[in-house]
Amino acid sequence: MFKKILIISIIVIAVTAAIFFIFSGSGSSDSGEFKLHKVEKGTVINKAMAIGQIEPEHEITVKSQISGIVSKIYSDVGDRVKAGDPLFDIAPQPTPIEFADAKRQVELNQVAFADAKRVCDRIRELYEKDLVSKSDLDDARNDFEQAEVRLKSAKEKLSLIEKGKTNIAGRVVENVIRAPISGIILQRNVEQGDPVVPLTSYQSGTELMLLAEMDNLIFRGTVDEIDVGKLSEGMDVRLQVGAIPNDTIKGVLHRISPKARKNDNTTVFDVEVTLTSVSSSLLRAGYSANAEVVVAQKDDVLVIPERLVTFVGDSCFVDIMDSTDVPEQHPIEVGLSDGINIEVISGLDEGQEIVEKPPKTIE
Repeated sequence: MFKKILIISIIVIAVTAAIFFIFSGSGSSDSGEFKLHKVEKGTVINKAMAIGQIEPEHEITVKSQISGIVSKIYSDVGDRVKAGDPLFDIAPQPTPIEFADAKRQVELNQVAFADAKRVCDRIRELYEKDLVSKSDLDDARNDFEQAEVRLKSAKEKLSLIEKGKTNIAGRVVENVIRAPISGIILQRNVEQGDPVVPLTSYQSGTELMLLAEMDNLIFRGTVDEIDVGKLSEGMDVRLQVGAIPNDTIKGVLHRISPKARKNDNTTVFDVEVTLTSVSSSLLRAGYSANAEVVVAQKDDVLVIPERLVTFVGDSCFVDIMDSTDVPEQHPIEVGLSDGINIEVISGLDEGQEIVEKPPKTIE
C-alpha cells in the first residue's frame, strides 16, 4: 500500500514539474519579443451607432364601422391595392333582441308617422277654412316632419342590421370594407367567419388589416445617450440591413427625439432616418438594420492603432526604438479616433515604426 502511494506521488510531482518548465519556458521566450508597427496613412471615421429596423413611414389599420362576421376576403398579404378597392365583406349578425328591437322601432314609428300625417292633413283643411291659426298649422307640420325623420332613422338602422348597408344623408354605409389608401397589405388579422367588433366612440374595434405605402420607407431606431450629443439633423447615415449584408443603404438623419426613454435599463433616444439611396435588393418592412451616423471623418491622415498610445493627463506617448534598440517613450499629438485607430497630428512621420510591447506574463 505504501509503495502504491509513493509511486503515485512520484508521478504527480513529475507531471507538475514538466508543466511548470513548459509554461515557464514559453513565457520567458516571449518576454524579449517586440512587434513593430509602421505609421501609415488612412481614414478615420468617428461614428455613432443606432439599432432599429426598416419601417413604412405611414401605416394604416383597417377597421369596420359595422358589426358582424367576415363573409368574404378580397385581398391577402403582399397584394397591392388601390384606394377604394374592396378588402372584406362583413355579414351582419345581430342578436335576436337587437333585430326584434329594430323591427319594433320601425313599426312604432310607422304608426306615429301615419298619425302625424292625419293630424297635419286635418289641420291644413281647417286652416283653409279659417278655423285654426297659422301657428297651429306650423306645429302640426313640425310634428309630421319629426315623425318622418324618426321613421327614416328606424328604417336605416333596420337595413344596416338586416342587410349590412344603408344610405344616410346621401352617404352609402355598406358592409364592404374598402382600402382607405393605395399600398401593400402588410398584415391580415382575421379569417373568413371571424367576428368583427365595429369602431365606435367608446371601443377601438377589430383590426382587420394593416396597409402601408412601401414607396416611403424609413429607418426607426434608438441611439445611446452617450452618442446622442454628437448627432444633429441632416447628418449622413449608412445603413446595414441584416437580410441583405452585401448592400449598403444611404440616408439622412431627419429626427432626433427630444426625450429619452428606458430600454432594458439603458437610456436611449429614438431617431428616424430618411432613405436617400436604396439598393437594388427588395426592402421589406420589419428588416433589422444598424445605422452608422458619420459624426466626423478624416481621409489621408497618419494613423496608428489606439491601443499603442499611452495617455497621461493631457499628454500622449508611444514607444519607439532608440539608437540602442531599447524602447523609449516619445510624445505625440493625436486627433480624431474611431475607437480602434487614431489620427496622429504631429510627432511621427509616415513609415516610422512604433513598438508594441509583448503582454506581461503572470509569474
